[in-house]
Amino acid sequence: VQLQASGGGLVQAGGSLRLSCVASRSIFSFNVMGWYRQAPGKERELVAGITVGGTTNYADSVKGRFTISRDNAKNTVYLQMNSLKPEDTAVYYCNARTTGGNYWGQGTQVTVSS
Repeated sequence: VQLQASGGGLVQAGGSLRLSCVASRSIFSFNVMGWYRQAPGKERELVAGITVGGTTNYADSVKGRFTISRDNAKNTVYLQMNSLKPEDTAVYYCNARTTGGNYWGQGTQVTVSS
């Protein structure tokens, strides 16, 4: 399984970015897909997740600002990030889980300037 993440970049505080994660196979095959992030010197943390049934969950720090969604026809999961803050700066990783595996994308850098 390959997960190709894209959409990161440099943005000013208050701005928006949309991350995309394209899977090499149908995303119906994954129980859960999600986005994690890791800032320098910190542990990787869950940002948002979405189940095969469409149920979503978010870290408290991003609720109301970030939205995770999926396009099954395109085998793609998105993370719309609005009202970005400097503390959102991190490498963002796409993740997909099945009962038999846990898969990671290569990461995309998001930098929010103040």
